[in-house]
Amino acid sequence: MSLAPPFTEETARAKVKKAQDLWNTQDPKAIAKAYTPDSIWRNRSTFISGTSAIEDFLTKKWEKEKSYRLRKELFAFTGDKIAVQFWYEYQDSHDGMKWKRCYGLEDWTFAEDGRMRKRQMSGNDVEIEESQRWFVDGIDVNSIAIGEAHW
Repeated sequence: MSLAPPFTEETARAKVKKAQDLWNTQDPKAIAKAYTPDSIWRNRSTFISGTSAIEDFLTKKWEKEKSYRLRKELFAFTGDKIAVQFWYEYQDSHDGMKWKRCYGLEDWTFAEDGRMRKRQMSGNDVEIEESQRWFVDGIDVNSIAIGEAHW
């Protein structure tokens, strides 16, 4: 099945899960290959462009965000656009290794070849206790029930 636009519900869901799995590798070089060379990003208050900037951004991200586990879910889609909601947990190496969960939304626009050419992310971090974690070791992130309280 092609994961290039135009998207159907089936291909949009598959594209989201492929992105989720790729990001969970925490491999900036591999992840950057999923974006066009001139891809533009807004990640919270950071604006970047191009795959080398993406790779650098992700390298710094995971220097800070340890024990990272991510889940993405399809929110909406059109021909070449997908919106996702996401949740991820991490230990903040810049804040005493406290556990945090980020809640957020992304909107994506794709090139004809299926690589992403635009990504905008809005997210909020909430400090959590280790006992409040969803994505503990050995748990499939897709198996956790995330209800309306967390949308």
